[in-house]
Amino acid sequence: MNLPTKIDGLENVALPSRPVHLAIGMFDGVHLGHRSVIEAAVQSARRSGGLAVVLTFWPHPSALFRPEDPTRLIQDSATKACVLLSLGVEAVVTQPFTRELAGVAAPDFLAWLQQRLPMLAAVYVGENFRFGQGRRGDVVQLIASARKLGVTVFSAPRVNLDGEPISSTRIRSLLVAGEITTANTLLGRTYFSTGVVKQGKQLGRGLGFPTLNLAWAPELRPRYGVYVVRVISAKSPDPLPSVANYGLRPTVEQATEPRLESHVLGSCPIDAGDEITVEWLRFLRPEKKFSNLDELRAQIERDCARALAQS
Repeated sequence: MNLPTKIDGLENVALPSRPVHLAIGMFDGVHLGHRSVIEAAVQSARRSGGLAVVLTFWPHPSALFRPEDPTRLIQDSATKACVLLSLGVEAVVTQPFTRELAGVAAPDFLAWLQQRLPMLAAVYVGENFRFGQGRRGDVVQLIASARKLGVTVFSAPRVNLDGEPISSTRIRSLLVAGEITTANTLLGRTYFSTGVVKQGKQLGRGLGFPTLNLAWAPELRPRYGVYVVRVISAKSPDPLPSVANYGLRPTVEQATEPRLESHVLGSCPIDAGDEITVEWLRFLRPEKKFSNLDELRAQIERDCARALAQS
């Protein structure tokens, strides 16, 4: 049978009859700490002829318990699944986080899971993994349950950088502060945005700097400002060095929703309707309202020169 790579919910799982090596977590951002968990599952599955599968959740539990102030996620579920699949797992199951799931008692969680994944052979989590009603379950509880069910548990130690654990919370703070270079280090890859180029008002073209516009709306918004980026497109064999503005464009319009506008530093083969990926490399400056368009044009020229020097 053909293995489905993205599965919506455990009730829709239909996997080949092979031992399942299951990595469990929110995995928001899929950072270096998460990778140690996922790579362990992938390697063990390959050695034993099993299947490496990720179980993740949507939305964040805070949306259920703290709806007035939920945790803003780094990626949407579709983007997260794509990144997870790039690490070598064979399927990603995105489980809706509901009150029913939240109400499963910690001692019953693994049995609840095994009922839905009868071929479950091993579970892979981070050492700070919490689960079950009231988040009362920890790795010790998981191991105790696993012994009764014949399931192996692997707990990956936290990964540190500069003396502090790498965490999604830490990366969120870095993105909000515009510290994109450090965020990329913790992610172990480049933070990116993907979308279809929209036809804009051609305000950038009028200033001499045509842009590729994405109506990109992540839950967690990075700091508004100007960034050194590169644009990836099927129309170009190589990434295109670019400069981008993410924000509300206060000089030229009174926008209420942010937009990501990228200006390619050179020839640009991309048109409206094309899908692109924008990789964020460095923060140049905060977004600013200029007193007139000449000031804005002069600043964009300086931004482009700096971005080109750093590309």
